[in-house]
Amino acid sequence: MVSEAEKERLKQLDARIAAAKGTKAPKPHSEEHYSQAHLAWRMVIELVAGLGIGFGIGYGLDYVLGTIPIFLVLFTLLGFAAGVKTMMRSAKEAQSLAQAGQAKDEGN
Repeated sequence: MVSEAEKERLKQLDARIAAAKGTKAPKPHSEEHYSQAHLAWRMVIELVAGLGIGFGIGYGLDYVLGTIPIFLVLFTLLGFAAGVKTMMRSAKEAQSLAQAGQAKDEGN
């Protein structure tokens, strides 16, 4: 049995809470001063991971099949290509986020 006055107070409280939450919106990740360093490390790790996975697969195939290190060389090169492709995708993503931020700033 809630009175009308209490209902009105609750509505006002909800409105104040919503307004307070709206003013403290989280900053986008690109505004942090170290986001570029994170992006650079992410790209380096993607390249090294591609090389490592390719090396591991090639070495494993050469070991199992008893062949000369042809698979090692082949899969290391394929891993390098995959790492570069992933790095380029990350760079494109970062560029599109930066362009979206610039467009937002110009629109205001």
